[in-house]
Amino acid sequence: MAICGIDEAGRGPLAGPVVAAAVILPAKGRPRGLDDSKQLTAEAREELALKIRAVGIVAIGVASVEEIDTLNILRASHLAMRRAFDGLSQKPVAALVDGNMAPDLPCAIEWVIDGDVIVPLISAASIIAKVERDRMMGELCGQYPGYAFAKHKGYGTPEHQDALKRLGPCAIHRRSFKPVQLAMEMRLAG
Repeated sequence: MAICGIDEAGRGPLAGPVVAAAVILPAKGRPRGLDDSKQLTAEAREELALKIRAVGIVAIGVASVEEIDTLNILRASHLAMRRAFDGLSQKPVAALVDGNMAPDLPCAIEWVIDGDVIVPLISAASIIAKVERDRMMGELCGQYPGYAFAKHKGYGTPEHQDALKRLGPCAIHRRSFKPVQLAMEMRLAG
């Protein structure tokens, strides 16, 4: 009777998809050091992700920029979570989901505020989602030069804001997000 942890990465950025992970870990032999992915270095996340994948059942779900702009970021995050859950090779009887809302899933659901900090299964999902999204943003950096996506992962850093002003939005910018809308308006007005 498996239980999975579910979390997402990428709700806040101005560009790129939102990525969710669903993870089932064995009761014994779990990797040590599981924590909120934001509290770990990139190297520690990468190392833990390999260990999680070695002992666990892992699935990834993605919601595209188009889905984010159409549905809104919350619904797109839930869509990515559902896709991750549906991708698990073993169907859990329950899901522990980070946050204060959860997607509709065909099992018992418990949402846990700060779950990525206090529940190891959710921490594992947080790590997997962050590593996967960071990898995707690194690949997208090559397709959209000038924005430094590999560096800031699409978050609204000063460097990213400057690139938006200079270059305007590219195909992976979330047009429903206010800073991107403002950059589009500035390009049209200028």
